[in-house]
Amino acid sequence: MDSTTQITARLKTDEYENFDIRPLAGRIGAEILGLDLSQTLSDETVDNIRQALIKYKVIFFRRQQLTEVSQVAFARQFGVVTTAHPMLPSLPGHPEILEFDYGRMDNRTNQWHTDLTFLDRPPLASILRAVEIPSVGGDTLWANTVTAYQDLPAPLRSLANELWAVHSNTYNDYAAATVNISQKRQELGKVFTSTEYQTLHPVVRVIPESGDRSLFIGAFVRQFRELSVDESRQILKMLQSYIMRPENTVRWRWEQGDIAFWDNRVTQHYGIDDFGSQPRRVQRVTIAGNLPVSIEGIESKSVKGDSSAYNRLNPA
Repeated sequence: MDSTTQITARLKTDEYENFDIRPLAGRIGAEILGLDLSQTLSDETVDNIRQALIKYKVIFFRRQQLTEVSQVAFARQFGVVTTAHPMLPSLPGHPEILEFDYGRMDNRTNQWHTDLTFLDRPPLASILRAVEIPSVGGDTLWANTVTAYQDLPAPLRSLANELWAVHSNTYNDYAAATVNISQKRQELGKVFTSTEYQTLHPVVRVIPESGDRSLFIGAFVRQFRELSVDESRQILKMLQSYIMRPENTVRWRWEQGDIAFWDNRVTQHYGIDDFGSQPRRVQRVTIAGNLPVSIEGIESKSVKGDSSAYNRLNPA
C-alpha cells in the first residue's frame, strides 16, 4: 500500500455499498471514489449519493469521462433538470447546460453567492463539470451555511431568524456596481439584468430532509425587509462574515473531467479569479428546487418576475 492509499484509507469515515468516500475538510466537502458517472447508477447508489450530499453539502468526483449528454443524464437521476438559466443563453444544442467560458464571456464568479436566489424557487442543487482547466489557479471555494448559522451567537441567531431579504438580479445602483469592469462583463451584465427578478426569502431556511437551519443570503441580497439599504448592508456583511470563515469552507483544485455536485440550499461558493488569461471552461446543470421555507413555515414569495420557464419540467 503506497502512502496515498494509506492516507485515503485513514480518512474514510462512512461506509457505502458501492463507493468509498473521503472527507476533505472538517465541516464541508468529500470526494467520492470508485464510481463511473457515465454509467446508469443503481437506485441504491443514487440514494447513497443523496445521503452523502446532505451530509457533506458538496461532493466531488475526479477525472470523470462525461460528455454534455451524459452530464445531463447523470443530473436527471437526482431530480428534474431545469433550463440553463433564466436570462443567459444555453450551450448551443444543450438547453439544460450553462457554459462558463471565461475567455469568451468574462463571466467570472469571484464573489460569494448561492445560485439564482433571486428566483422564488432557486435550484436544489448544481452540478459543475470541468471541461478546460488552467495549469494553475482557478480553484473554487464552497462554504457551509448550516454551520455558519450554528456559529452565530444567540442574539445574532435570533435576529437572523426574524429577517427576510429581498434578492434580485438587478442592483440598487447599477452604475456603481458596473464601474471598472470589462466591456465583455458589461455586455453580459446587460443580458443578466434584462428581465428583473425580485424574491422575498427568509434569511434562515429550514431543510426538510435534515431539519437543518441554513443562512440563505449571498451576493443577490439587496435589502432586508423593514430595514434601510445602509442598515441592510451592515447586517449582511456581519452575517456573511460567519459563512466565509475558513473553518466553514473547502477548496477544490480542479482537474479536467472533475465533477462538483453541491446542495444549493446550504452552501455558498466562490470562483477564485487568479488564473489571468489562461483558458477556463466549465459547464453547469441545475436541478429544480422548491420554495424555501422559514422557521415559522412561511414560504418565499416572488415579488417580480416569472421563473416558470426556467423551472419547467424537462424530462429525458
